[in-house]
Amino acid sequence: MATNVIEILRKSELLRALPTEDLEAVVASSRLRTFRRGQIVCTTGDPGDTLIVVISGQVKVVARAADGAELTLTFVGPGAVLGEVSVADGGQRSADVETMAESQLLLVPRETVQAVCARVPAVAQALARAVAATLRQANEATSDLVFLDLPRRVAKLLLSRPRGDDGVIGQQLTQEEYARRLGSTRQSVNIAMREFERRGWIEVSDRTVTVRQPAALARFAYGQRAWQGRDA
Repeated sequence: MATNVIEILRKSELLRALPTEDLEAVVASSRLRTFRRGQIVCTTGDPGDTLIVVISGQVKVVARAADGAELTLTFVGPGAVLGEVSVADGGQRSADVETMAESQLLLVPRETVQAVCARVPAVAQALARAVAATLRQANEATSDLVFLDLPRRVAKLLLSRPRGDDGVIGQQLTQEEYARRLGSTRQSVNIAMREFERRGWIEVSDRTVTVRQPAALARFAYGQRAWQGRDA
């Protein structure tokens, strides 16, 4: 099991620069936990004392309002790292983390990450890039919510999801999950997807979405093609 964990760490942007002996030390100082589907890993305001590395499964990062409304900020799978901002500044968690499937997560103490950063400049640089990327993603998401209509947000989200050579999007989501990611409703997401399917850009079968014409979808997503469907 430790070997598998180390192989996942080697694929992460943050820790891939570490030699094997350092990766083994990181694993030895960390906790590997298994979470069932739908389990809360941490919530807004919790101490940001660990870096979270997804070893298996899938998790989502969610902002929740007092009335229960939620906005999904991102979905991530194996190799993804969460909590870089809190590890960098020592602050509290700024969002909830919840599993979307049974998942194994490696919880790396903040002190371990800081020690590695002090010893290996490449890791410190990777941490700085990760924090900057989180800020850029937040800025882009905010801009999209303000300036893009829902169909274009749907198109951008579909293009951002990992997919195979056959165009099938991996780690399939329900339309409700897409809606929570986009700050909209399932019905509005369904309207947009059906219009994309009518145009031949995607194919939808149950929860499986296949991107048939990524170039056309990209042209539309970035404003180079007029929308003739019903905006929402």
